Amino acid sequence: MTDEDMNAAVDRSQHGHLVIVGGHEDRENSKEILSRFVELSGGGKATIAVITAASKVPDEMWKRYNAVFTELGARQVIRIDLPDRAAANDPALAGRVRNADGIFMTGGDQKRLLAMIGGTLMDEAMHGALKQRGACIGGTSAGASAMCGHMLADGKADLLPEKGSVSLGAGLGFVQRVVIDQHFSERHRLARLLTIVAQNPYLLGVGIDEDTALVVERGVGIEVIGAGSVTVVDGRAMISNVADIPSGGTPQLIDVRLHLLPAGSSFALPEEVGHPNQLRPDTTRRTPDPLTDFVRNVTKRNPVS
Repeated sequence: MTDEDMNAAVDRSQHGHLVIVGGHEDRENSKEILSRFVELSGGGKATIAVITAASKVPDEMWKRYNAVFTELGARQVIRIDLPDRAAANDPALAGRVRNADGIFMTGGDQKRLLAMIGGTLMDEAMHGALKQRGACIGGTSAGASAMCGHMLADGKADLLPEKGSVSLGAGLGFVQRVVIDQHFSERHRLARLLTIVAQNPYLLGVGIDEDTALVVERGVGIEVIGAGSVTVVDGRAMISNVADIPSGGTPQLIDVRLHLLPAGSSFALPEEVGHPNQLRPDTTRRTPDPLTDFVRNVTKRNPVS
């Protein structure tokens, strides 16, 4: 390996990655998504920390992911047991997370997850691992929604957008100005995502299908892997009467953009085309203008992340 190759490898490792999973990822057959998470964490050299705080059955979640990450060849898999916020402020436990190569948040309830770790030493350690060491942060279902600065916290809209039916809360902030919903196509959540965008048009709505992941290389680009698609809803140019209708009403939404990114889609930021990154070279495409802001927001390497 030349000095130039070594420098490129170091540069890649310092970017850090996010693997944002829509839930119900395959853990028995090809394990494509979890295999990619292990690969981006360092493969056979990786130490992976599993955070089960979102779940009410943490023992079951730990057994499930310990088995699959061990099978996929991780060097070490460690359990981060957080029964309460006091544990999330334990310096020794936070240190184990900061030094991990991969950190994976299981499913459950994202409000429960944030109540346990939001603003704690554990939260700080995760950001430090990503920003300072280039670790890979993964999350499925609730763990995916928690990745955002603005987290989808509660509520639903069945067939049509419904003003006031969905609420947001503070998330972990690995991505900014984006809100993520999961189990998207399977649970027919387009109306819910439109409700969020109608009330918060500065946010880009992202819906991730089951057994599907949005893979982010910070500062470089994105890739969609798995069995389904990622849906992006952009309402920044939208014309709406949402401010004038009563709670429970269906807003008028004109000029909302919707992008569908099926598995295999891969886009780099314009300035990063040709960069020796970890996006798959056979599928990397220059980002179309309507998607540029989404890719830039989701890959942004800002001080808080």
